[in-house]
Parts: sequence; structure tokens; C-alpha cells
Amino acid sequence: MSSTFTAADEQLIRHEFEKLRLVSLKRCADQEQYNLVLKAFEFANEAHRNVRRRSGEPYILHPIAVARIVVQEIGLGCKSICAALLHDVVEDTEYTADDIRQVFGDKIAMLVDGLTKIKSALDNDNLREEPSSRSMQAENFKRILLTLNDDARIVLIKLADRLHNIRTIGFMPEYKRIKILSETMYIFIPLAHRLGLYNIKSEMEDVWMQYNEPLEYSKIDAELVSTMETRGENIERFVAELEEMMRENGIQARIVKRLKSPYSIWRKMQVKHIPFEQIYDTYAVRIVFVPDKQPSEADQCWSLARMITRRYPCNENRNRNWVDTPKVNGYEALHRTVMYMGMWIEVQIRTERMNAIAERGVAAHWAYKQGVFINEGENGLNRWLKHVQEILENPDANALQFLDDIHKELLSSEIYVFTPTGEARSLPKGATALDFAFDIHTQIGCHAIAAKVNMKLVNLSTVLANGDQVEIITSESAKVKREWLAFLKTMSARNAVIGALKDMGKDNVSHGMNMLRDELGKRGIQMQTRVLRKMIDYYKITGGKDELYNKIGIGLIDLAELDTVLKTNARQRNVQMWGFKLMEANSRRIKSLIDESTVVFRASECCHPIPGDKVGGVLDGNNTVTIHKTSCPEYTNIAATNGDKLVAVRWSKHFMMSYLARISISGIDRMGILNEVTNELSNKLGINLRKISIEAHDEIFEGYIDLYVHDRADLDNIIAAFSRINGIEKVTRSDIE
Repeated sequence: MSSTFTAADEQLIRHEFEKLRLVSLKRCADQEQYNLVLKAFEFANEAHRNVRRRSGEPYILHPIAVARIVVQEIGLGCKSICAALLHDVVEDTEYTADDIRQVFGDKIAMLVDGLTKIKSALDNDNLREEPSSRSMQAENFKRILLTLNDDARIVLIKLADRLHNIRTIGFMPEYKRIKILSETMYIFIPLAHRLGLYNIKSEMEDVWMQYNEPLEYSKIDAELVSTMETRGENIERFVAELEEMMRENGIQARIVKRLKSPYSIWRKMQVKHIPFEQIYDTYAVRIVFVPDKQPSEADQCWSLARMITRRYPCNENRNRNWVDTPKVNGYEALHRTVMYMGMWIEVQIRTERMNAIAERGVAAHWAYKQGVFINEGENGLNRWLKHVQEILENPDANALQFLDDIHKELLSSEIYVFTPTGEARSLPKGATALDFAFDIHTQIGCHAIAAKVNMKLVNLSTVLANGDQVEIITSESAKVKREWLAFLKTMSARNAVIGALKDMGKDNVSHGMNMLRDELGKRGIQMQTRVLRKMIDYYKITGGKDELYNKIGIGLIDLAELDTVLKTNARQRNVQMWGFKLMEANSRRIKSLIDESTVVFRASECCHPIPGDKVGGVLDGNNTVTIHKTSCPEYTNIAATNGDKLVAVRWSKHFMMSYLARISISGIDRMGILNEVTNELSNKLGINLRKISIEAHDEIFEGYIDLYVHDRADLDNIIAAFSRINGIEKVTRSDIE
């Protein structure tokens, strides 16, 4: 979109840049750096002149906004501000990377070039027609993570860019929103979490929820407003008491209060199957203090925690200690949940240094010295980057397997275990003694035969717990075993085992062929060319059947999902015409297909959407579109890794049928309560039941009801009716397994 800028446009541009200029002054070391920021703005402003965004605003407002996020919310410096201002110039205008280099030097040009490559990679509009597009998005994310090892500022600026795009996503077409929001949930939100950018993560999550679960978001937002009205005065009193406590003890501190985000509350409700009323820690209070020189910061945090818990009852199960063992992204704090006037309040205790890390994440760990952006010291982030590098260097993982590995790495929480000499090692939760062995050294892992955990002899598959002391027992004659792949957690250990198996065995092809033949035989299927071709296509094998057998033999391909593979591209049986209507498609291939063929719709069996749910479609084989809730994790994964298959759909207003849904209930058991439930459904609401599963124990009952409804309004009416029945304490919609 382009048209000549008006005087009002020019005034708006200067007004927005003035905000950036003022905050940039604080991050520029000298006049030379400040002048560089001014030059970058003028360069970008001229390059994007008379170009507008979808919103109609001048395009230059986007780079200015990204630069403000970079400096204000992430805390980066001069060169990052310049790169943010210039990040779209090479991709969207006639200027080249060499032009940027000549004007702004090598470092800024390197940052802009990295950002350009990421944008080009994510712009699938140019890639959707490629036969290999199923894995193209995974390859794109791989390129993004490669930049972490070049210069982490590239990814930090990209996160700022994505955040601003999320803030303005309402101007994008439906299919584009689906793609961007799914990418954001699948990779950018976990990446922001891993890099310690919690505020950015939280805002992205809330926007995702606004579009994918709009009704739930509105309900929780209204509940939070109500909570502030009813409990706000108590929180103010609590903060005032803490401030007085700080003054009495001569502690220089500031206290900040905040509400939990709607998304974090919703996720907790989903995971624990509880209503909003049972979320007790909706409020958090943060104490940020200036530590004395002695004793240590950690000791002062503990002293402050004891001071608070002596005065207020503490929920010991909610205590968190990230002072002695910081998170992998460097986060340090003590968390205590205390009772005040009938409500639980989470108290976070941090020093100013800890708070800087919590607010700015990885950026707070980095220092600009002598023109080089370097990391200060060995920390959890460095160790995680090494894990990422090992995954990136694995030549055997296809793009989708790589993305799945990275996704798991991003989401995994960490534990700390210790060597016999007391050295702490960070591992993902669920890691085994053998993972620990490979983390120490590949050769130790390859020759491991057993372990001692807390001085007790255990086998190598033993899952480690936080704080365990581990010693690995080795033997020179020991060799790696294929069975290890079944319990290894870390990608680096798995890759080491796979590499060793390759070197060891020449019988992998034969072994894999026999394994496949046996599994097919169990299903009464012969190993025919048709079956092999289907597997080769599914796993994207390029080296023919021998490569397929080899990967099965060494454990790279898990035959546990064989049934899924065999069903691939099979014509869906008993597919009904559901009540959906196509809106938009996001590729010319899909549009052409829709024009030429009758599209068959089916509701997914993973999330069971019903009218009123926000839904999206996925084009499967044989002109079938599978409908998912857009908040469905499976749909998010598909949209993030196979975005070329997405179609936008909406419910047809003139189509009426029944849809399967599940309601979970629990409460206090009493005579006749089940009869009241079934009477409410059958006689009063006219709802058909499919299944009831209720268990009672110690006068408490819990279970679920599968039933057929027309839409979400039906479901809401049922939930409201059940909530009024005496004895029912909790009623929620839940997933059908």
C-alpha cells in the first residue's frame, strides 16, 4: 500500500521518532552513537517514504516501534536501535546489504542481514508452491536459531519485531493471523521464555488467547476487573505494610504489584481443571531491593523472606528458590506465597541486579566491550546454546524432527545435579543418569555401565531429581546400546548414541528391515512397495528404502507411530458434511483445489470443535479439510510447521446438527445427585447423552459426561445449570481423549 504522505503523516512520524529519540539518549554512550541513531532513522524514513502498512499508517512507524521495544523493553544499545530501524530496508526497498555496510559499518550491516534472512525465511508467500513446503517452515526456524550463535541480538530484535506485529495483528487477513499466531505460540513464545523476556512472552500469550479463545479471554478479563474492585484495597494495605517493614529494617526497596495475565490463569484452569474462583494467587507483589555489600545477595534475599513469613502464614508448597539455583535463562529470585486477609499473594524477592535480568532476560547478561557483543561468563544460557548447537549440527534429523527437538528444548524445565566434586550441571527435567554421563563427556557416556546416585548404585535409565549427586561407572569394554534411545532425554546424548551406532554396525539396514517386517506382520500387512513408498514419503527419506531401513535400525524412526503412517493419505471413511463454510485460503494451490473440487469437511478428533468455537481448517489428503479449534495444540503445531495447508473457515449459520462435547464435574456425593444431573440434561434441556463416567470416594465424586450439543450456547447453559445443583463444586468443559 502506498500513497503520498500528508503533512499530518509527516507530523505523526516526527512525533513517534521523538519518543524513540528521548529513550535512545540514555542508551547511547556518546554523541557519535547518538548521531548514528539519527542517521539510521533518516535513512529508513527515506527508504520507506510514501509506503503504508495494512492499517494505513506510514510504514516507518513499524521500525520506530520495534526500535522502542528494543531499547525500552529489552534494554539493547545503539547498534541494536539502528538495526531495528533498518530491519526492513533490504527486504522491502531497493537498498542492499552492501549499502547498509557502506553507510553504517560491518556490525550493523551484519545485524540487518540476519534480520533480513529471518524475514525472508518466514515469508512463506514465496515458498508455498514448492513441493517441499511441508518442511519449509521448520527449515526457516532452523535459520532463526542459527543466528543465536552468530549474535543473539538478531533474535532479540526479531522478538521485538514479532511483538509489534502481534500488537497490530487485527489489520491482517484471517489466514495470515492464523499463521502468525501459531508460529508465535509454537516457537517465539517459548523462545522469549527461554531468553528470559517474560513481559514479551506474557503479552504475546494474551494476544494469542484474544484471537483463539476470545470468549474465555473476555470472561477471565472481566473476573480480573471484579477481583481488583473487591480485593484492590486489601492489596494496597498489604503493600503499605511491606513498605513499612522495609523502612523499619533500613532496607532500600520498591514494591510493585501486578495481576496474573489472563492467559496464565486460563492455562492453569485448563491444566488443573478448576474454575477461576479456585485460582488463589491472582495477585503477585514484587520486592526489589538494593543489597548491602555484605553479606551476599542470596543471604539477604533469604533474610527478607524469613522476615515476611514470620509475619504472614506461608504456603510451603508454593515456595520457589531460584537464588541458589537460577533458571537456565539466568532468572534469580525467591518466591513465597503468603496469606493476607483471606487471600493468597505471591511475593517475589529480588535485588536490583536480579530484577534487571528478570526484566531484560538474556540482554542483561551481555555487555558491549570494544565493539564486540560478548557474553559475560559461563551460565545456564550458554549451556543451553550448546545444546541448541548440537541439535543444529545433527545431519540426520530432518527439518520437522529438528523443530520438534528444539520445541522440546524450549519448553523443558531444568534440574540441577552435581558431580562427585560438587560441580553443578543443568539438565532438562526427566533426564536420566545416562544423559548426565553424556553431558559430562561423550566418551564417558559411550562407556557407561552404571551410576551411583546419592551413593546408591542404580542403572543408567534412572531418572534424576533436582539436587542429586551423580557418579558414572565406566568400562573400557562397554559399548553403546540401541536400547538407550528409548530412555535418553537430551538431544545431545541421543545424537551421540546414534553417531556411535552408525560407526559400530553394518547390520543396521538388515536389522531395520526385519523390525519393519515384524511390525507389519503383526498387522497382517506384507512389506510391499506401496507400503514402503508411503513410509519414505512420510519420513521424507531421500536415499531410498536402504536409508529407511537404516534409520529404523538405529532408532531414528520409531515404529510406534506405524499405524499413523499407514493411514496417511487414506480416504477418510464415513466423513460427514459438517456445518462449515470456506472463507479464505492462504495459497494459490489450495485456492485452485477449492475452485475445482468439492471439499469434504470433518471435525478433528483431538479437540472436538462445536459451533461457537474459534476454528481453522487444515487441508488433508483427498480434498478433505479437518476442522480444529484454533487453540488446539495439535492445530498450533500444524499451523507452525505446515502453514501451507491452512484454510480459513467459519460455521455455517444455516446448518444444524449435534456435536460431541465433554463436561467434567466434581463435588460432594449425596443420594440422588446423579439423577438430578441426568434429569437436567434429558428432561429440562433436551440433551442427548453418550456416556457418563462417575467415581465416588470418601464422599467426594468426580467424573465426566459426554453429550451432544448444537453449539457453545448449549454447553454454557448446561454448565450454568449444573453449577446450580446442590453438591456440585466444579463444572468445566474438558477435552475428549
